[in-house]
Amino acid sequence: MSKAGRPRNTNGSVYQRPGSTFWWMRYRDAAGKIRKESTDRSERQEAERVLRNRLDERDDGRLPILLASKSLTFNEWADWFLDKRSKPPFRAEKTHLENLNALKFLRPAFGPLRLAEITPEAIEQYIEQRLCAGRRIHTKFGVVHRGRLKPATVHQEFRILGRILNVAVKKKRLPANPCHAVEFPVPVGRQTRKPHYMTASEQARIELCAPSYLRNAVCIIAEMGLRPYKELMSMRKTQVDFENCLVHIPDSKTPNGEGDMPMTDTALRAFRSQCDETPGSDHLFPTPKPNSSKPYITTLKKVWKATLRKAGVPYFPLYELRHTFATRLSAGGVADHFVTQMLRQGDASVFKRYSQAKLNMMREALDRLDRQANEHGSNSGTAKPAYRDSGTVLEQ
Repeated sequence: MSKAGRPRNTNGSVYQRPGSTFWWMRYRDAAGKIRKESTDRSERQEAERVLRNRLDERDDGRLPILLASKSLTFNEWADWFLDKRSKPPFRAEKTHLENLNALKFLRPAFGPLRLAEITPEAIEQYIEQRLCAGRRIHTKFGVVHRGRLKPATVHQEFRILGRILNVAVKKKRLPANPCHAVEFPVPVGRQTRKPHYMTASEQARIELCAPSYLRNAVCIIAEMGLRPYKELMSMRKTQVDFENCLVHIPDSKTPNGEGDMPMTDTALRAFRSQCDETPGSDHLFPTPKPNSSKPYITTLKKVWKATLRKAGVPYFPLYELRHTFATRLSAGGVADHFVTQMLRQGDASVFKRYSQAKLNMMREALDRLDRQANEHGSNSGTAKPAYRDSGTVLEQ
């Protein structure tokens, strides 16, 4: 049979090149063109597995994308990620700023590398170097190194790197995420400090020392559990329905947070008071700064800290007023699953971090311990009858 009449080999093959420690593969793409590339494997069986995967990608129509992605660098992909997947509405503005800050350190380490060249070993080496690096503090005398970075800071950079590469996998620019094969060497647990529950007396002192707008905000959050910055500070007056005692929340941290939220009589009075104090503004909490980037108040940290100091209350974050809201609901006998709905959380397990009423209920249950349960008289179902030697029951 002539060479022109031979059947075309579509299964491909692996071979060794002189001077190369890796096996190479030869196969035909969907158009019939012969492709040759390294498998980056030094063992024949693994090289054949890479060839089979490449043929499957050819049959599924993904081969052109993968071949184009072989020259895609991390810098190029990071630019695409920041433009298409990091900004609102995909992510919050705060998340975008965190991504920008993390990429300041990720780009020098992985920027020139192609996505396929980022290995778990390279990621582990980066984590080790960052854990040993010093903290950079900007002062009027320049940058000063003080101490070492917190593991949580390095872990955040690791999470952002994994997020960027996850999108590359979904977009078929990378076969697998190398971060999945990396285990962070230092345990980074969640904050274990118990959140502060604001008592009624503390709330009275805080409201007495707070300016009017902060007093209204404290009352609303404690009565309705709204998120301070994402939901309350950016709220417009048109979102408040005084006739039906409802507040409409069009944008929240999670989809479960969007919708209508009823208000109590105390919260209603706070909303009316805030509206009366801000005439001529579309927002409930307009900013007093003329050059502010946003028309509403974006932070309450300074005034909140000063108010707590005047009221003689130990400092706790303003966000923990949501814990007070959940705890008061639980103490009033509201079921756990309904408290989760009132908090507008997607995961019911998050409720454990918000309510402290469970702890008080457990204490009340422990106070009822009967340490002589097996020594009571005949009235107790757990008592054992005492017998004489003759077999008669002793009188209790």
